[in-house]
Amino acid sequence: NERCGAGPGQIPWGLHAPVGASVRDTGLEASGCRPVCRSSETEEKEEEEEASVGEVKASPNADTTILFVKGDDFPANEIVKFLLGFSNKGPENFVVESLDASFRYPQDYQFYIQNFTALQLGIEVPASRQATFEYSFIPAEPMGGRPFGLVINLNYKDANGNIFQDAVFNQTVTITEREDGLDGETIFLYVFLSGLGLLVVVGLHQLIESRKRRRPAPKVEMGTSSHNDVDLSWIPQETLNQIMQSRRDKASPRRSPRKRNQKRSAGSDE
Repeated sequence: NERCGAGPGQIPWGLHAPVGASVRDTGLEASGCRPVCRSSETEEKEEEEEASVGEVKASPNADTTILFVKGDDFPANEIVKFLLGFSNKGPENFVVESLDASFRYPQDYQFYIQNFTALQLGIEVPASRQATFEYSFIPAEPMGGRPFGLVINLNYKDANGNIFQDAVFNQTVTITEREDGLDGETIFLYVFLSGLGLLVVVGLHQLIESRKRRRPAPKVEMGTSSHNDVDLSWIPQETLNQIMQSRRDKASPRRSPRKRNQKRSAGSDE
């Protein structure tokens, strides 16, 4: 009836020693207690059994379908809506309790990235009947441009109280970045660039005008006024005579016809 206790730094009775640890490592040899060691294979089998016991599957008497209203596009910070159809093929009634959705880490679906609020339904679906449910969620804006695992579960039970869960959607999707037509930053950028371009145009115009004002007026070569330095030897003599005659005619005053008549009449009287 001696009770086996553990000394300072020792593992109490009933606790498992680390795998591969000796009795001396645990400090139980002196107390006469034998450590309980379990292999990794035994632990893995126990974990699998616990998982199989706690795992909830879908009922073979029910079918589910899902339809995304806007297709397989998941834009960030926008509403994503889908319709879920539930068909009862069995002889008993089903009670659809809730519908939930969540984004998971693609490499490990046990890690939640964004968990949405479950939709509580509590709707009874009779045998050989169908029902449709609507659900919507909004992916977070920082998730845009990256892939995530989307899991959508439908929870229901039968008339006997057996609980079922159907993973209606369990795939990796890519959250697309939101493309706004014009936001505040874009409008400000356009206004800034327009003002900068206007300043450049005005500056160039002022620069051109200032250069025009500073530029001196072009000098016109007037030449010499005297004709003594002009060589007229290459001009034919007849042409020179005609030029000189035309200059004389222009230089001599012309008489009006009235004076000519008066002069003629005076000559006839004499």
